[in-house]
Amino acid sequence: MKGIKLLFVIAILAMALAPVGAQDVTTVSLWFGEGATLDCWGPIMLEFNDIDPSVQLEIVPQADTWNATRTAVVGGGGPDIVRTPGPSFVYEMAQAGLILPMDNFSESMGWSDFFFDWALDLGLVDGQLYSLSDELETLILYYNTDVFEANGWTPPETMDELNALGEEVAAAGYTVFSHGNASWRPSNEWFVGEYMTQIAGPHNVYKALTGQIPWTDESMVEAMEVLDAHMQAGWYGGGIDLYFTNEGPTRRAMLADGTAAMNIEGSWAIRELNDYHVESGQGWDWVSVPSKTGDDQFTIGMGNTSSINANSPNPQAAAQFLTWYFSPETQGKMLTSCRKGPAPVEISAEVMGELDPRIAKVYADLSDASANDRYGYTTWTFWPPKSDVYIYEEVERVWTGDITVMDYLEGLNELFAEELAAGDIPPIPTR
Repeated sequence: MKGIKLLFVIAILAMALAPVGAQDVTTVSLWFGEGATLDCWGPIMLEFNDIDPSVQLEIVPQADTWNATRTAVVGGGGPDIVRTPGPSFVYEMAQAGLILPMDNFSESMGWSDFFFDWALDLGLVDGQLYSLSDELETLILYYNTDVFEANGWTPPETMDELNALGEEVAAAGYTVFSHGNASWRPSNEWFVGEYMTQIAGPHNVYKALTGQIPWTDESMVEAMEVLDAHMQAGWYGGGIDLYFTNEGPTRRAMLADGTAAMNIEGSWAIRELNDYHVESGQGWDWVSVPSKTGDDQFTIGMGNTSSINANSPNPQAAAQFLTWYFSPETQGKMLTSCRKGPAPVEISAEVMGELDPRIAKVYADLSDASANDRYGYTTWTFWPPKSDVYIYEEVERVWTGDITVMDYLEGLNELFAEELAAGDIPPIPTR
């Protein structure tokens, strides 16, 4: 963070000392969360400022970026670049006129030349492009290799194997999954979506997303009952109470120091996870999340989106930054330097060859699953906005015993049907 602040100071001094009559500078503002991610991403993003002195990026650190951004934009302010946690969050902003359609920028700046077609489609609202998807991601099962080797365990491939291993792990005195949602409440939806994909199956999830079967289908009930059973057994974070209070650093440390044996989380976790394991001296690796059938299945998701604020005084300059940021060259550099999940753009084989083999394998296996009909859907990418919020908020009531699994799924089914009828659902890639 000190490095980022120093760069800001230098930029301010440079503007203050510029001679009178110097070329006017157009500033593009972007709000970003404080912490280690900004420390690595920030200097790379600020390299944009070396391209054209008349267009300069300004990064403003925020403690709670999404809520701060959403509140400011609704009030008529906020940054030029509006980042959201995923495509499903874009819908309401677009329909409220808070962000700009970007079709003209896409055409004039050639975004279709480097974005995959399906990725641009994810940014469509009522046929217009409102957002660009960032951080191609999936969820995987991380495990502490030292703990597994010491106990003679092997990573599970099926859900039955996971159930048996979880009981062994708990009996041996370990926490099964290092988790907690105190830092990010929507982490609840990681498990809802993953258990639906791995137990109900990606084809049933697709049918539910397209209105062919209800969310109360018996396959969904089975998935949610297994997840609830794992929660009630204290597998996540060491118990429900601990799950609700564990912060991000706690769950990272639990896996790294061997307090916990496993963790189900997104590919984004590699950025911080590896550092914790280097410090602890214990190893890590990953496998696909166990499925009911034993097939390797990967949910596809996007970690963030970028849009242009409807109140931005500099939309053209904002589009210039987006063109540079999402280029394969910039994305490749952020992948190798910061272990950032790439945007859905073509990354060169040379760049992939520079990666830790464990990281490269994530994207290789995800690509293979996508090409061979073994992919599912992350909730924050493919569910409509109100249903998405319902998924991660109301599931807590299941875990605390306030409602049943069927109550939860009936509520989801009712809300989802309303959004589906209204057309408020992201494009779902046809299987």
